[in-house]
Amino acid sequence: MKIALGCDHGGYNLKQAILEHLEKKGIEYKDFGCYSIESCDYPDFAEKVAEAIVRGEYDCGILVCGTGIGISIAANKVPGIRAAHCTDTFSAKAAKQHNNANILALGERITGVGLALDIVDAYLEAEFEGGRHQRRIDKIAEIEKKYSK
Repeated sequence: MKIALGCDHGGYNLKQAILEHLEKKGIEYKDFGCYSIESCDYPDFAEKVAEAIVRGEYDCGILVCGTGIGISIAANKVPGIRAAHCTDTFSAKAAKQHNNANILALGERITGVGLALDIVDAYLEAEFEGGRHQRRIDKIAEIEKKYSK
């Protein structure tokens, strides 16, 4: 499994904890930035991570900003991305199982490190169930095509 990670300044510290966690687990990743707590714009990093996933270079992504909301909205603008902002393990697991979410979004200012790492594990360990869920993913893709110009 190869994971693409990104954050803005508001998610930098949590992203660093996630990187350390992935290293301990022996999971391959690439850090697309940011690389400090200096103010920056989350859409820049959401786009880099999302594009790398859509190109097939990474299996999934993890994005972090202050709340997880803005960075997930930005990532979801890239066709083919299904970024899920999660604040609990059940949602993270369901996001992968039912929605085949290819990006997990977290908020450093709203989720503690311990819980965030549990959420990461729940997301990474879950597998897409397919079946009736695939039909729904296909419908999402059709909506995306309809409004992409």
